[in-house]
Amino acid sequence: MTPILLLGAGRMGGALIEGWTKVGAFAAADLIIRDPNADPAAFPGASVNPPLEALATAKTVLLAVKPQIWREAVVEVVPHLAPDAIIVSIAAGVAAADISKIFGGRAVARVMPTTAVAIGLGTASIFADTVEARSRAQALLDPVATVVDLDDEDLMHAATAVSGSAPAYLYAFIEALEAAGAGLGLDPAASAKLARATIVGAAALLGQGGEEPAELRKQVTSPGGTTAAALAVLMGKGGFGDLLPTALAAAVARSKELGG
Repeated sequence: MTPILLLGAGRMGGALIEGWTKVGAFAAADLIIRDPNADPAAFPGASVNPPLEALATAKTVLLAVKPQIWREAVVEVVPHLAPDAIIVSIAAGVAAADISKIFGGRAVARVMPTTAVAIGLGTASIFADTVEARSRAQALLDPVATVVDLDDEDLMHAATAVSGSAPAYLYAFIEALEAAGAGLGLDPAASAKLARATIVGAAALLGQGGEEPAELRKQVTSPGGTTAAALAVLMGKGGFGDLLPTALAAAVARSKELGG
């Protein structure tokens, strides 16, 4: 499956490279990076922006550019690719059929990863029409992410809303929690330290314990206590149960728009 050609080495492409390097999944010599903004010094050992003729050696092509510009980003690349190269796309919202058409009918897998792939703790949803394309995507993501396979491409929109975009939801929650703590009189630095460490610890407990979130919530919620008082607001009318479906619906709608 190597060499791997990365079309784009920005936030997500760079996170994958960092994760692969950290866990030893692929050697730098297995990577070809095509990105006009890429600094060769940042990717020691990789082939950065080589002549177009060199792209014919790539067995796997990772489409890691923004969905708004993917067509123009690949137009001069396609004629130089090997006929059996497999395309793995992380361009949100862009349908596999559209990608395959532009790439001359080559097999395509779609992936929606999270940036935690950089530390080997990512999440990735995968859809592919062919067994080979699915297997190729799994080989790229398994070393750095928890992978969920989807049988219906339409579910990629939901996976984007629930997972791909979700780290930002958590960061926004932490921002709001820090600000609320400061609003109650805590020193802003102390409020930030408490909020961040608490969320990190709670997430680690969820990841390691195997218990359901609802059970963990009940364990730290005494009837009539302070946590119960706060949850009555967060889980009441206008709270998480109302906000998250609305937020995810907005993300799904935007994902569909990006696909054109």
